[in-house]
Amino acid sequence: CVFVLQYTRVWIPDPEDVWRAAEIVKDYKEGEPILHLKLEDESPLEYRIGPKDNPLPFLRNPDILVGENDLTALSYLHEPAVLHNLKVRFLEPNHIYTYCGIVLVAINPYDQLQIYGEEVINAYSGQNMGDMDPHIFAVAEEAYKQMARDERNQSIIVSGESGAGKTVSAKYAMRFFATVGGSANDTNVEEKVLASSPIMEAIGNAKTTRNDNSSRFGKYIQIGFDRRYHIIGANMRTYLLEKSRVVFQAEDERNYHIFYQLCASASFPEFKDLALTSVEDFIFTSQGENIFIEGVNDAEDFKKTREAFTLLGKGLTAWVHSKMVTPNDPHLTHFCRLLGVELEQMEHWLCHRKLVTTSETYVKNMSRKQASNARDALAKHIYAHMFDWIVEHVNKSLHTSSKQHSFIGVLDIYGFETFEINSFEQFCINYANEKLQQQFNQHVFKLEQEEYMKEQIPWTLIDFYDNQPCIDLIEAKLGILDLLDEECKVPKGTDQNWCQKLYDRLSSSIHFQKPRMSNISFIIIHFADKVEYQCDGFLEKNRDTVYEEHINILKASKFQLVADLFQDTNKDGSSSTSSSSKSSRINVRSAKPTPKVPNKEHRKTVGHQFRSSLQLLMETLNATTPHYVRCIKPNDEKEAFSFDSRRAVQQLRACGVLETIRISAAGYPSRWTYPDFFNRYRVLMKKSDMTVGDKKLVCRNLLETLVKDPDKFQFGKTKIFFRAGQVAYLEKLRADKFRSACIKIQKTVRRWLQMVRYQKMRKSAITLQRFGRGYMYNKWFLVPDLYLPSPSPSPPPQFLLHHKAMIIQKHVRGWLTRRKFKRARNAAITIQCAYRRMRAKRELKQLKIEARSAQHLKKLNTGMENKIVQLQRKMDDQVQLLEAQLQSQARKHEDELEAFRTQIELLKDDIEKKQEMLNHTMSLSPEAQVEYSVQQEITRLTNDNLVRTLQPGYMKPHAVSATVPCLPAYILFMCIRHADYINDDQKVHSLLTSTINAIKKVLKKNNDDFEMTSFWLANTSRLLHCLKQYSGDEAFMTQNTAKQNEHCLKNFDLAEYRQVLSDLSIQIYQQLIKVAEHVMQPMIVSAMLESESIPSLAGVKPMGYRNRSSSMDKDEEGPGSYTLEALIRQLGQFHGVMGEHGLDPEIAGQVVRQLFYSINAVTLNNLLLRKDVCSWSTGMQLRYNISQMEEWLRGKNLHQSGAVVNMEPVIQAAQLLQVKKKTSQDAEAICSQCTALTMLQIVKILNLYTPLNEFEERVTVSFIRNIQNRLQERNDVPMLLVDTKHTFPVLFPYTPSALSLETLHIPANLSLHFLTRV
Repeated sequence: CVFVLQYTRVWIPDPEDVWRAAEIVKDYKEGEPILHLKLEDESPLEYRIGPKDNPLPFLRNPDILVGENDLTALSYLHEPAVLHNLKVRFLEPNHIYTYCGIVLVAINPYDQLQIYGEEVINAYSGQNMGDMDPHIFAVAEEAYKQMARDERNQSIIVSGESGAGKTVSAKYAMRFFATVGGSANDTNVEEKVLASSPIMEAIGNAKTTRNDNSSRFGKYIQIGFDRRYHIIGANMRTYLLEKSRVVFQAEDERNYHIFYQLCASASFPEFKDLALTSVEDFIFTSQGENIFIEGVNDAEDFKKTREAFTLLGKGLTAWVHSKMVTPNDPHLTHFCRLLGVELEQMEHWLCHRKLVTTSETYVKNMSRKQASNARDALAKHIYAHMFDWIVEHVNKSLHTSSKQHSFIGVLDIYGFETFEINSFEQFCINYANEKLQQQFNQHVFKLEQEEYMKEQIPWTLIDFYDNQPCIDLIEAKLGILDLLDEECKVPKGTDQNWCQKLYDRLSSSIHFQKPRMSNISFIIIHFADKVEYQCDGFLEKNRDTVYEEHINILKASKFQLVADLFQDTNKDGSSSTSSSSKSSRINVRSAKPTPKVPNKEHRKTVGHQFRSSLQLLMETLNATTPHYVRCIKPNDEKEAFSFDSRRAVQQLRACGVLETIRISAAGYPSRWTYPDFFNRYRVLMKKSDMTVGDKKLVCRNLLETLVKDPDKFQFGKTKIFFRAGQVAYLEKLRADKFRSACIKIQKTVRRWLQMVRYQKMRKSAITLQRFGRGYMYNKWFLVPDLYLPSPSPSPPPQFLLHHKAMIIQKHVRGWLTRRKFKRARNAAITIQCAYRRMRAKRELKQLKIEARSAQHLKKLNTGMENKIVQLQRKMDDQVQLLEAQLQSQARKHEDELEAFRTQIELLKDDIEKKQEMLNHTMSLSPEAQVEYSVQQEITRLTNDNLVRTLQPGYMKPHAVSATVPCLPAYILFMCIRHADYINDDQKVHSLLTSTINAIKKVLKKNNDDFEMTSFWLANTSRLLHCLKQYSGDEAFMTQNTAKQNEHCLKNFDLAEYRQVLSDLSIQIYQQLIKVAEHVMQPMIVSAMLESESIPSLAGVKPMGYRNRSSSMDKDEEGPGSYTLEALIRQLGQFHGVMGEHGLDPEIAGQVVRQLFYSINAVTLNNLLLRKDVCSWSTGMQLRYNISQMEEWLRGKNLHQSGAVVNMEPVIQAAQLLQVKKKTSQDAEAICSQCTALTMLQIVKILNLYTPLNEFEERVTVSFIRNIQNRLQERNDVPMLLVDTKHTFPVLFPYTPSALSLETLHIPANLSLHFLTRV
């Protein structure tokens, strides 16, 4: 029995919006004919229910699920829910990407969005799909990751109708691969891959009524990778070029872009001989009348493709002149001259044709129409061969001799098409989409089956649409294509005869229909829609006839290029040069329809070639792991962020998205992991259940209690599977539980308030009773004098009572008077307060008026001027710093040159000295020569041993951590000082050069060791300080002791070496930052955004398919989740290591400052790209985490290092998630507080803000628009993501040492026994 409760929200069909929201206002029982509804505009509606009327309407999802990233996360999966979710995401937060299971739905925004920069690519690189917001980069990263992990080739299938954004999506996917998989050498293959896009757009794209840059061909680009997954090459296959556009364009359409680019560049000197004029002068480029595209400069576009068309100018311009060809016409002369063919021959055979019989050959005149058709066929043939030639040479330029390990293919192919008049092109396109849809259905079904088997869920067969009968109708034996080829072989075959054969032989198929009012068309019932095809032109387009005489003339061209273009094609129908890359595993193949060879028996028709190339494509796709991108065109007017529900739902039905939903909904579409289910619905559990350690058992017991029907859910190994609608039911129970708890809290508070009020009333009543009784007693004892007895020596008792009563009255009257005074005083104070309040309100009003006045603005501007001055000063400081760095670099180069000169001089001197030594040695006796040589060798070995011992390969950081910090630096300096003392410049040079080279060598070897890098950064900077401190320069001697001044160098000026050591210190510092960031990178997001620092605060929302996809790299229990304590512990370890090694505190502070910048950048970028963490609870967690890090900085005395300032953007982002976002005052407060965030970042966070409970409110569109209007005056840099690679300039302040060199002790464990103190 069906029973629908009052207030249930539903969807009903609507002719304008497709589906319309309504609410049931009266309970409905099965069998009732009327369902009473209330629309969103409060108007009532009686909705008829019955077998002849309407079925029961679809149920709406809870508001908390609306706007989900993944459509499969919706509890109710059906067409209105999908359409509404896409519409809300597209119009409110302007999100153009949404997941639908394994499909990425991309809606064309018709606007430029700042979401495709390199920083966005870096943010998505390495992330699991589902962790970040839906994006084309997420699909590309998933394909790249699966290729590397599974050792399997991948394909990204991008489809959609013209104008939906297929080409742009494919282009961004290739840009992602080019960025993350850049070539390992200097070949720059990735740049060549991207450079092929403008070439193909110029020759294969055109303006149509639906799209200004429509691809008129399909293409499959294979990007090859080596074993290290660097790009090594690429290859392109093309399909079904729209050759008819070459000779005909409909109204408001253009020919291919390249012709307009050539005509726009006709004034170039190198194009003087091409006889080009304006595009209006040529019929082939002006038939559509609208020859310009708004916002497009053809001359500028030609500059991008000019180098690629060095050899194409003549061929293409000859084609332009071909439409104007008539006998004795100058265009015919240009045509023949540019192609290098004989004018008389071409003129003759354009008007005549040759008929060959068994015995004779006839030359027959052609009619005007026949000649015109022959000319058009020749033009199409020329352009098709030119297109193939370009594709072939693009493939040659992208070809590599390296061995390909794997590839990722990107398929950009036309979507399902239906127009008022559908011809051969639409038939081929829809045939291709039937094949792709079949492959898509089978893949979705397979993935669902694998998921069920992996979770050990009982698998039941799901009935899904199989379009094999429709495919058989087209391609099977005696199908449409076979009958078409058969009719083409008949000498006098016609379109009408072929159409009649279709009626006779195919009428029994359920997918074939004959129109009632036509005998020259037929109807095919495709998976997407019913399409009527007009038979006119099918045979001619399938034959693609070009006369042999025209081809022979072109073959005889005096230009080798033209002659080569029209050589015979090989037997398999692909171009003769397409096998040029046999050595590569990339199969270079032109799989698009190739113009047939004239005068050949059994030549292949266009339909046959297309069927063969499509079969090859399907074999390739079936051998790869596919990823699907479905592009949706939101409206036909190309308006930015405008959504036409009728157009959108047509495309959703045609592209298979709704079929994916139907397959998912037939089984168990909603899936939760046990921990997530426990965290979300633990509010429904009993207190005793919470103490059970096994969460799986707790979840089982809870579900068996709440859901009585066991078929509504299944328990898997790691997840719980739910039927459609069950999550909504659980959400209702959860909301009811919260509502009941709220009511209980309200009841308790109201009871407490009433109790307080009652106690006050009771106390007041007791006080009144007490004074009332006193009044009654006063009245009783107040007796008149006439009733008193006569005086007596002792007063009677009545008198005593009267006296006492008077005393009481006195005190009471005093109390009453005091009370009256207090009341009067309080009244006066109240009146004064009211009067002062009134005066204050008047003054406040006046101040507000003044605040809006120019004088007040001027005062405010004074502060702004000060800020501007400060900013200008800051900018000047930066400029000075940059100038100083530039001068430093210039000095560095000059010093290097001078050092080289000095080195040359030293070498010369060394040679002279060695010559003198040789002469001296030769003059000695043999015994003296031996003694002298031994002495020289001992000196050399001493220097070598010192450097070898002190270099990090020998001296480990922990070996000297317990001794004097920077001990190697002091030892090296003392050796340098000794060489200075004995005035041995060769020894000084040898020591410093060997030391610098040894440090570089060991840092290169240990480029991922933070401890080693920190150790030698500290020693290098300390050696630099020692060279300054003991240089003898007075500027560096101000803090020296008298003893230290005695140790200053006497003979050498080592300023050049100080500069070299300074540069080396900067290099080591940069390596240290790189190593530290690499260690912290995987910890930041988990610690800052995902770990539950405040227990039980974070909420969990329903997951979609993406969180259960194969993109998850790690197990549920594996490593990968880091807490805030782990991040702080790592920072503490870094700081402790730097302190142990004696690194200057100023440098250590700069390291911490840079690391905090990295934490801020990574955290904020992830926050801006993840809808699931933009919630109030995440804001609270984030603010708490930041406070813990600030506490760590204070504990380490680093709060003055500038690290907290670097965290300001993420601090303000956390505040933005927590503040109220409803009124104009809230908007003003947000604008004044969030000064470290750009307008794009603020708007993005507000758009992503997601309530985790029914009691939270979404941010309204009007509020976001209010924020945008207020922030327009900022003139922010249009930056969404923070640059994670930014590095602050490092400064090495001079820090002299207080250590006296004579007190330095060298530990014995360092094995420096050959050093002796002198």
